[in-house]
Formats: sequence, C-alpha cells, structure tokens
Amino acid sequence: MTYNCITTGDQSELSLRQVTSEELLSTRPMNKTAMSSAWHQSKRGRGHRRKEQGGANRDRLEEQKAEDSVPRGTCLTMCPAYELRQREAQNRLHRFEMVAGTERDRLPRADVSRAVKEYSRPAAGKDSTRASDLRPPSVLLKTVCYLVDEVAASSTFQPWTEVRKRYLVILLSGILWPFQACLVYDPQVYSFVFDRLRSVRQDMIIQRVSGPDCVAVLEKSVRFLLYASYRLCGQQRQYFDPRINDTHLQECLSWLLESYRDGKHQHQEQFQALSLLYNLGSTEAIQHVLELPERIRSSPAVQLALAVSRAHMERNPVRLLRLAQRLDFIQVCAVHRHLLPCRTDLLLLYSHGHSSRNCRYPLQRLARLLFLKDTLAAELCQVYGVNVSGEWVNFSKSSFTDAASGDLQCRRMHEPLDDEQWNCSASSVIQGCA
Repeated sequence: MTYNCITTGDQSELSLRQVTSEELLSTRPMNKTAMSSAWHQSKRGRGHRRKEQGGANRDRLEEQKAEDSVPRGTCLTMCPAYELRQREAQNRLHRFEMVAGTERDRLPRADVSRAVKEYSRPAAGKDSTRASDLRPPSVLLKTVCYLVDEVAASSTFQPWTEVRKRYLVILLSGILWPFQACLVYDPQVYSFVFDRLRSVRQDMIIQRVSGPDCVAVLEKSVRFLLYASYRLCGQQRQYFDPRINDTHLQECLSWLLESYRDGKHQHQEQFQALSLLYNLGSTEAIQHVLELPERIRSSPAVQLALAVSRAHMERNPVRLLRLAQRLDFIQVCAVHRHLLPCRTDLLLLYSHGHSSRNCRYPLQRLARLLFLKDTLAAELCQVYGVNVSGEWVNFSKSSFTDAASGDLQCRRMHEPLDDEQWNCSASSVIQGCA
C-alpha cells in the first residue's frame, strides 16, 4: 500500500490518498525494450526531418546553380562586333545594313547603327552562349523598336516584297563587260525583319529572358506577323509563305500567353482576344479564354472575340460578318483568313434559302452582308455560280458550286478594309497605336 501526495485546486493543500497496485505498475519506468523502441523512433523522425531539410537545400542550390549557369549577354549593339566583321568580310551584309554610298563597292562597309544580328541555326561545335554575342533584354527591345520604326515602317524601304532588278557588270580577263550582266534581286523588307526578329527570340531563349521586356518584344512580334499575314496575303510563295508565318505566329502567341501568367500586363486583354480571333474554331483557344480571370474575360475586347467565336462555331456567317465590322484593324488582320470561308457559307445558305426563279435579292444588301463593296460582291457571286443581273442576284441551289475559281484570291477581298478608316501605317499597327 502506498500513499501519494497531491495538490488540490487553488487551496494548495496537501492530501494523502491510497494508490492501488495497478496505478503503481502503470507509472513504473519503461523497460529497456520500450526505451530502445522509442529512442529509435525519435531518431528516425529526426533523420527524416534532416533529410527533408537537406533535400530542400539541395533543390535551392540546384536552382541557384541553374540560374548562375544561364548566360547573360554583354553586347550593347544590335549586332555583335565579331559577326559584323565576319559578314562584312564575306560580303553578306544586307542592303539595309550598308553605309550609304558603298552599296556598289566590291565589299560594302557595315553601318554599326543599322546592322542587326542575323538568325543562325544551331550547329555542332558552335558556341551560341558567348556573352559577347548575346544582347541583354534592353538591347533586344531596342532592336525590335528599330526594326519596326526604321525598317518595316520606312517609306524608303517600300514595297515589302516586290523585288527590284539591278545589274552587275562582270569583270572578265581584266575587261569590263557591261552587257554581260546578271540579274540580282534586292532583299525584301519582310524577309529582313522576319529573320532579325527570329534572331531576337533566339537570344531570349538562350538567356531565358522573362518579365516586361520579354512581353514587349513578343507583343511587337505578334503584331508584325499578324500585319504581314494580312498585308502579304496572296503573294507568291517565294516572297511570302503563309504556313511559315503561321508557325512562328503560333509560337509567339503561345509564349506570350504563357508569359502573361507571371502578372498583370497592360495589353493582355487585347492579345487574349487576338489569339482567339486568329484561332477561330479551336476548342483549345476557347477553353483557354474561359479559364481566364473574370477581370480579363469580361473585358470588351475578349467579349467581342468570344461572340465572333460563338458565331463561327454555330456556323452563323451573317452574325459573324456583322460582328467583324466592329473589329479594329489589328483584329481584322487576325480574323481575315476566316472571312472568305465565312462568305462562302453565307452564299451557300442563301442559295438554298432563296432558291427560286422568281425571287431576286438586292445586290447592294447582299454586299453589306458580305462586308464587301458591290463590285467585289458581284465577282464573288459569279465565282460560286450565283447569277448576278445588274443590281439583282438570282439564287439557285442547283447552280451553286463550292469549287472556287483559282483566280479568286483572298487579297482581292481586302479592298473594303483599305478605306480611310483602315489607312494605318505599319508602325502604328505594330506599335499598338492603331
């Protein structure tokens, strides 16, 4: 029998009570086996915590090493000095990069203020990470602004794709032969800007550039490629390949939309809408917009793009073309490749809905629905077999043909977009002022 001394409440008095043998046994010290088990469990817990802390430290060290291993550009000019000397010696300067007055020299001189680093494909044994050959983000943005303002929007470097012929006098056996001439085609504005913008993005990828400068460069690149897809539509493939342009445009859009996840940006609503308009019919594009925050999704630009996308999904060409008249210029550039199929659907629907020998439809009203001038609307009708008699259109489902003539070009359908309200300079469009 054992007595235990306890304290009772706030009175701090000592009292004795009888402790049973069972309570006494339960309060005995642990034996060696139990103590060993508890000690090992505590040791394993401490070891697990140390292992987790060590793993986190290693992850931080690896991230720091990866960040330190990313090359940082030190070239403060638009073209590295080594490349400039090499291209000058090899006579590979673009005419936009030559010193004025030396274009006809055997080896034209390079203008440092106008030369821009060209795109080069990765090759085995080629070091593309030298700091002296890479331009920091601020220089990359400056380069893009130069390409837009001084080259793409320049009146002296126009037109964009048409080539000019010049003649080279050949020196044979020490004698000049002025009639032994060969045709040389001057490079084009589009190909020059396209290549140099690609080089800018290459430097950005190598340096893992992000932030406001990256977003600004990508926004200007997207605007340029959209404007080129509209302006050069219908050109010969040797001057403009729409598939290549589309591939680079989709890459820039994807990169830009991913960059928007880092925070708020001024033009985010505009480019979310442009991405949806350019990719009408894409379920991925619609899903992406629907997952955007309410602040962006409810903006006027995105709401208008969603309305256009819905009309396209419902195959409602009348509503789509009416909504297209509310778009600004750069938005029309994004959606213009979908307008010709939309107009074809409208003529097909009207050919079945108004098919009658005694029914005539006003050409002027049809032109407004097609978002075209009267002459172009009549030409489009004739291409698809719709009879036009003066100012009236006779629809017949039996005469409609879906096989469009090869003479019909999407470029011909741009005429209503070239009026004064769409008379925007390339600089204002690419800079986002139009």
